[in-house]
Amino acid sequence: MTTSPTVGRRVPMSSSSTPDPAVPTTNQESPDEVRAHADVDAATDTCIRCRGLDGWYGDFQALHGVDLDIPENRVTAFIGPSGCGKSTLLRWFNRMNDTIPSARATGELQLHGRDLLDPKCDVVDLRRRVGMVFQKPNPFPKSIFDNVAFGPRLHRRYSRGDLEALVEQSLQRAAIWDEVKDRLGQSALGLSGGQQQRLCIARAIAIGPEVLLMDEPASGLDPRARIEIRELLKELRRMGKTIIISSHILHELAELCNAVAIVEKGQLLFNGTVAEIMRRAGTGRLVHITLDDRHEEAARMLAEVKGIERVDVNTPEGRPRIDVMLDPEHGLPVSELPSRLIAQGFRVETIQHEQVNLETAFMRLTKGIVS
Repeated sequence: MTTSPTVGRRVPMSSSSTPDPAVPTTNQESPDEVRAHADVDAATDTCIRCRGLDGWYGDFQALHGVDLDIPENRVTAFIGPSGCGKSTLLRWFNRMNDTIPSARATGELQLHGRDLLDPKCDVVDLRRRVGMVFQKPNPFPKSIFDNVAFGPRLHRRYSRGDLEALVEQSLQRAAIWDEVKDRLGQSALGLSGGQQQRLCIARAIAIGPEVLLMDEPASGLDPRARIEIRELLKELRRMGKTIIISSHILHELAELCNAVAIVEKGQLLFNGTVAEIMRRAGTGRLVHITLDDRHEEAARMLAEVKGIERVDVNTPEGRPRIDVMLDPEHGLPVSELPSRLIAQGFRVETIQHEQVNLETAFMRLTKGIVS
């Protein structure tokens, strides 16, 4: 169905502790896996449920009435500007905010029906069930082996052989085993930043968490380390782990996550699949046009053309530009735009087009406001 286009002016921002089966050795996803990744099945069970969740640091309210369902065995991405409340929300899922004396929360927050805000909640057991990897790698000042073995030792007694097997398996899953297998007794502090982050992921998954929280896990890492973390997340996704990740690297999130939650100013603006957020933002082709003059007049004319969803006049770098969103269902050719403009006496200087991606959708749906 074709809707009436609009003209606007805006300036855009320029499980259990039992080890899982062995990790598959292939890095290729089957067609079934690709389809499963593309959309969250409507029948997927809810893992974490929020209703009316408010979060506070003293008198400052960081979260405002968050209503959110996190699907089980899927990857959910939290995106939003720095300071918008993403990390605060993540840290309530395993009560890490308890370490901040002024932090408090009200509303409903459940893990598989269990009240996580109950004062009687066993936070030690909760953090076994909901592991967390932080933005900055934080290995313990211990050996590589003892970093991974630390959590399992807290929760049960292992024979030496079983513990060694668990440590090896966790390091393999974190894609770092081959790099450290000959120096397990050496300090983890001697590893590179990317290696330390993968070690922290191995440490988190060693205790078999039901949910893995990842707060900007690739932030500050070099390009190679970011690629390694991204491939690791793909492997964890194939294993069916429930992962909740916040990140600013939006183009990578699009290929990793099943669901997206956009947070701005402590409020949940949108929650749904990647496909849904694309539809919400406008999924057609985005065309940028510059003229020698009369941009507002040209925009009004284009807004009347059938097959155009939206027309905006923006000023990136101080120069007027017409941004046109085409309706993908109509199929209006990009070449039709300059032809119509020239026919009406407008002088076209440049025309560029791109397909809407997660970054474009995010920019169209948010204003860049923090809490």
